[in-house]
Amino acid sequence: MKKDKRAGLPLLTATLDRRTFLGAAAALAVPALAAAPNVVGVQLYTVREVLPRDPLATLQALERIGYREAELTSDRLDAVMAAIQKTTLKPVSLHMDFMLFMHNQDRLPAALADATSRGFQYVVCPYVLPADRGGAEVAKRLAETLNKAGEASRKLGMRLCYHNHAFDFAPAGDQTLLDVLLYGSDPDLVGLELDIMWAAVAGVDPVSVLKTYGKRVSMLHLKNVAPGIAKRYNEDLPPSAFREVGNGVVDVPAVLAAAAQAGVQHYFVEQDKTPGDPLVSLTESYRYLEKLNQ
Repeated sequence: MKKDKRAGLPLLTATLDRRTFLGAAAALAVPALAAAPNVVGVQLYTVREVLPRDPLATLQALERIGYREAELTSDRLDAVMAAIQKTTLKPVSLHMDFMLFMHNQDRLPAALADATSRGFQYVVCPYVLPADRGGAEVAKRLAETLNKAGEASRKLGMRLCYHNHAFDFAPAGDQTLLDVLLYGSDPDLVGLELDIMWAAVAGVDPVSVLKTYGKRVSMLHLKNVAPGIAKRYNEDLPPSAFREVGNGVVDVPAVLAAAAQAGVQHYFVEQDKTPGDPLVSLTESYRYLEKLNQ
């Protein structure tokens, strides 16, 4: 990687302040000047339990809600792709099997070729298993893998991104693990898909992440977290902690304003766990974003 592309990257040290940790009711208030993206996508992981029953009906329901783009996972990809072609939903991004980046790298070229043949613009390294996590050295090794995968993706006309979880913000000396990963990877080859909820769980203001990494943040996961969740660097949360976009402690309008400044290209609503029908929660999230533009 060229030295001048890395030298100016500031460290991510900003944390959530007290004003960010507002109650759910306050988070639902819509500032007059807030603005949501004109095109809103959905991460299909949210409907993973209902999608297999009837992929087309589920996708058509998302279409009726108002979603226009979709981010898919590698699970049941053939069936989902066959169904999505019968809707107006645009499949933009693919969360690939994380094992391809950690243990089965020999299979990665074929997986990337398959992704581009299906028309995806983005491919994502979505996760690192707890058993595969470690300190800075692990992050550096993953960065090297992502550089290679990013180069291969670029040659195929796609952009590779890394999707964060809370553990990525754990300290690594005077940096975070995410700092180490992004210092060790070329910004021309590896972007960031920022999950704003997992940043907040780690005690980090998503706005600060957007200001730190700027145009490197290609995509955003829009979601929220309940009040009273203690800062942690893992995903060990009760189901009730996962909230709709406008129902939690993250200042979503501030995030959207920072995302617009950073030049984020795509926004996907995601909710890892919902209290009932995921389509109901996805409707609530979409309607909240819709109100921001009224």
